[in-house]
Amino acid sequence: MISLLMLYPFVNVFVVSISSYSAYIENPLRIFPKDITFGAYAQITRHPVLWSSYLNTIIVTISGVALGIFLYIVTAYPLSKSFLKGRRIIMLAIVFTMLFNGGLIPNYYLMRELGLLNSLPALVLPMLLSGFNLILMKTFMENIPEELEEAARIDGASDPYILFRIVVPLSLPIIATLCLFTAVAYWNNFFNAIVYIRDVDKWPLMLFLREIIEGAKLISISGGGVENAAEAGNVQITAETLQYATLMIVTLPILCVYPFLQRFFVKGIMLGSVKG
Repeated sequence: MISLLMLYPFVNVFVVSISSYSAYIENPLRIFPKDITFGAYAQITRHPVLWSSYLNTIIVTISGVALGIFLYIVTAYPLSKSFLKGRRIIMLAIVFTMLFNGGLIPNYYLMRELGLLNSLPALVLPMLLSGFNLILMKTFMENIPEELEEAARIDGASDPYILFRIVVPLSLPIIATLCLFTAVAYWNNFFNAIVYIRDVDKWPLMLFLREIIEGAKLISISGGGVENAAEAGNVQITAETLQYATLMIVTLPILCVYPFLQRFFVKGIMLGSVKG
């Protein structure tokens, strides 16, 4: 029953997106489509900003996940060693960043001085390293038996070899978990784009979705402008159905990632469980 309750909003969004506006007005909470039409999908998929936003979001997400996971690995591994000098001070500094930050204006000035305003790296760099995710990675690596590393060192293995050939393969559950966390964070982020991005062709997908959701009018693809709902003709493609169709197009890709990472996600998130 709980699973069905969680599934209902997605079903409702999809049903409304393929139903006529009159059916939506009749029952906005419906779970079965009525007067089925895919006009909203046809219009929104012909919008050029959608595809440029898709490309930007994919680039930002892949870059952020790849760079972020690499930083988590090379940072968490030495911090997982109790003999590291200054380990406690470094961890306190990391925890401090979870509680306090410089604020919006200093971050904006930082991006400006780095020459990253109105560029995709401005959407990647501020979110590269999360203190919470780093602590998860560090905690997982601390539970890897040190005997495996000692045996490798006896055989002449170097620290980079031990890290990438022994520790990383054993850390796949937490890596997959952080990949999911990071990918969702990058995919759903739109605030950084509002602050740092000016050009429409550099919008991420969520900023495009925000403009559709907050708009009160229908985007007209054929005319390149905006029409009132009353001018949509017999198709009855209004702001509501267009918004719901956009929600489905934007949300579906990131939802499809989860089933492939689920088995790793369950293992990685149970960091505090007792092992026999």
